[in-house]
Amino acid sequence: MSASDTSATAWFARRTWRAAELDRDALAARRAEQGTTVSVVIPARNESATVGGVVAACRALVPDLVDEVVVLDGASEDDTTARAEAAGARVVADGAVLAEHGRPQGKGDALWRSLAVTEGDVVCFVDADIHNPDPRFVVGLLGPLLADPDVQLVKAFYERPLQVGDERQTSGGGRVTELCARPLLNLFWPELAGLVQPLAGEYAGRRSLLEAIPFVTGYGVELGMLVDTLHHAGAEAIAQVDVEERIHHNQPLEALGRMAGGILQTAARRLAAEGRLHADALPTQLLQFSRDAEGTHPVGHDVGVLERPPMATLR
Repeated sequence: MSASDTSATAWFARRTWRAAELDRDALAARRAEQGTTVSVVIPARNESATVGGVVAACRALVPDLVDEVVVLDGASEDDTTARAEAAGARVVADGAVLAEHGRPQGKGDALWRSLAVTEGDVVCFVDADIHNPDPRFVVGLLGPLLADPDVQLVKAFYERPLQVGDERQTSGGGRVTELCARPLLNLFWPELAGLVQPLAGEYAGRRSLLEAIPFVTGYGVELGMLVDTLHHAGAEAIAQVDVEERIHHNQPLEALGRMAGGILQTAARRLAAEGRLHADALPTQLLQFSRDAEGTHPVGHDVGVLERPPMATLR
C-alpha cells in the first residue's frame, strides 16, 4: 500500500459518517443552539415526474432543520415549476438571477446563481431526479456540519442501482465516477481519493466556503468544487455521509461521455492553474459517432466549461 493509499484510508476512517446513526431531534437542537440557518437548493430542468417528491422530502424538515427550499429552474418545458410550487418550494428561474453574466450554462451555473437568492449559513444541494427521495439525504448532509466546526463541505454517497431496460441491477451506477473522476483524483489529487462518490449531486457546504471559491458551469462543478475546497481549506474540511440508496434516471452512454468531457476540461484547468499542465489552449471539441441505416457519422460536441467567479467578489 502506497503512502497516498494510507492517507486516503485514514481520511476515510476519520471523515465518513452514516445518516442512519444521526438523531434528527438532536441535530435540530444543536442547530437551534448554534443559530445556523439552512437553505436547500434543487436545480431542475424538465423533472416534473420527480421534483415534487424531492421538494416534499426537503420540506418535511422545515422548520426543525431547514429554513427554505428553493428550486432553480433551468427553463423547463414541462410542469416542473408548477409541481415544485405545489409541493412548497420557492421557484426561481435561473436565467433571471445575475442576468448580467449571460445565459445560464448548465447545472454548475445554476448552483452558483442560487447563492444570490438564498440566505442560509449552510446550503444543501439536492438533485431533482431522485425516485426515492427521503429527508435522510439532507439530515445526513447536515450531521457533520452541525457536529464539527472544522467541516466545511459534506458529500453524500449511496448505492446506485443501474436501470437496463425493464431490469434494475442492484449496482452499476456511477459509471463516470469509476471510469473518469476516480482515476483522475487518485492520480492528481490523492488527498481526495477517499471519497466514495466525488460526483454525487447531493452535498452541503458552509456559505463562507461556497462564496469564496469559483463555480464551474455544467457537470464539472462537483470535481472543481472538491479540488478548490482542497486548496482553500484542506482535506480535513471535507467529510462524506452514507445515505444508503439513491435511485434516479440513468443517462445513456453518449451523454455520459459528454459529461466526462466536461469533467476532464475542469481537471485540466485546475492542473494548469497548479502549474502541472502546460498548454496554450485546451481543445473543447468532443467527437462522438452515431450510426444509422446509412452508416456511421461523426458528431461534434462542445464540452468546454466556463468559470464563474467567487460570489464574494461580486459583493
